[in-house]
Amino acid sequence: MNVDVPASRDLAGIAELAARATGDRLRTAFRSRPEVDTKRDMHDPVTEHDRAAEETIREVLAKETPGSVVVGEEGGAQGEDGDIRWYVDPIDGTANFAVGLPFFCVSIGAVSGGEVVAGAVYDPVRDEMFSASLGGATCNGTRIESRGASRDATAVIATSYPNARELDADRDRALRRFGQMVDAFATLRRPGSAALTLAHVAAGWTDVAYDPSINAWDVTAALLLVRQAGGTYLPLGGEPGAPDHMAPGYLACVGGFDLEGSVMREVTGA
Repeated sequence: MNVDVPASRDLAGIAELAARATGDRLRTAFRSRPEVDTKRDMHDPVTEHDRAAEETIREVLAKETPGSVVVGEEGGAQGEDGDIRWYVDPIDGTANFAVGLPFFCVSIGAVSGGEVVAGAVYDPVRDEMFSASLGGATCNGTRIESRGASRDATAVIATSYPNARELDADRDRALRRFGQMVDAFATLRRPGSAALTLAHVAAGWTDVAYDPSINAWDVTAALLLVRQAGGTYLPLGGEPGAPDHMAPGYLACVGGFDLEGSVMREVTGA
């Protein structure tokens, strides 16, 4: 399917519609301390609201794009083998949501022919809708531009590195790299939602973002946001020729940032 700019904007609008459909439920449940289950391990939480929000999103997408495939964090791939594949994270930042920290989002991205063509990242607490199409990137309808610090010493970096699995694999190496980042950057933060962090890079509210261990539903919408806003998104660790949204890691930065002179080149090997 050849998706042109108008078709891409239509898909972005559908992503926005589906994301916003979850807003009332998530805002009502926020700070209710819902019961938390775990999936892979204790560091991978899920709540009833993750599952319910994904079902709501699936219903909207099925209605608006019948025949498309929806790949969700909670329910896996469902649907026909259509031209459009949606990658859905109903709550990116579940650990934050579950305890009442206001940094989580809904992420919905559309892929056609292996390329990301549209997406929406919705922050229901702040009612901020980040939307990306092949025609640009916006926040609440206003065009955003990814601009900020130009070098490590004046930049804020957001990362989830190292996580427990990375520490388990090579603790000394992981802590050494983390120490390099803490030393090099003006500020380091661990906000806990890859999609919302990348949306903030797109808006110029965070300068650099790094995560070596993510899933496609975490970044599909957000990588298009960063690129359409003029920032840089580099996939890390993917197979040669594989789509960028399928890579298991990323390094992103605002436009104009000196990535060549950054410690992140050494940390990531990018």
